[in-house]
Amino acid sequence: MLQVSNVTKRYAKTLANDAVSLTAESGKITVMLGPNGAGKSTLIKCIAGLLRFEGEVIIGGYGNKTLEAKRLLGYVPEIPAVYDLLTVREHLEFMRRAYRIPLNPEQDQARLERFELWEHKDKVGKELSKGMQQKVSILCALTHDPKLIIFDEPLVGLDPHAIKELKAWFGELRAEGCALLISTHMIESVENLWDTAHILMRGKVAASVDAADQASLAEKFFAITEGA
Repeated sequence: MLQVSNVTKRYAKTLANDAVSLTAESGKITVMLGPNGAGKSTLIKCIAGLLRFEGEVIIGGYGNKTLEAKRLLGYVPEIPAVYDLLTVREHLEFMRRAYRIPLNPEQDQARLERFELWEHKDKVGKELSKGMQQKVSILCALTHDPKLIIFDEPLVGLDPHAIKELKAWFGELRAEGCALLISTHMIESVENLWDTAHILMRGKVAASVDAADQASLAEKFFAITEGA
């Protein structure tokens, strides 16, 4: 579903991504790990079409800047992006209208209830806590039922119930055939969920590992990063 080929991104004299190539397959959870400054968030922004870069990003057979690719993509940024004066419920309605898909108040209510947001449905964005904003950001990204969902530190700021529900949702999305790409520092949060992991260091993919191996993700991560 996602193919990243030789993506290079420079900020002035700083090389944030150095010819990065990786994939995220349908029906699998792909994790991207790395120390601070490894280039994870920059790469995600390149994939999402928010930054110019050298190289190629293909989503479902389409270039990532095309409308076809954008319809397939759901993106949850590290910092929640909500509108100050839209209510929680209006955020989901806005996303449906933006993607020109039918309104579905029953589905919206079910998802809001799942994240314990239904009772806050009429609060505007600026009245929400950071954790609530994160929940709204996640629901907005999933409103159009994308086939590739990118999560940048999705569990940060969430309460225990929301973390449990989001992890369960990860599994459901994988079972539905979606491709998930999760960037996180919280290795333990994805330890029992991942299928493939790409470990970034100094802007490059230092290693790509598979869950079929016997060692834990944490063991693999520290063996590579500390060994280097």
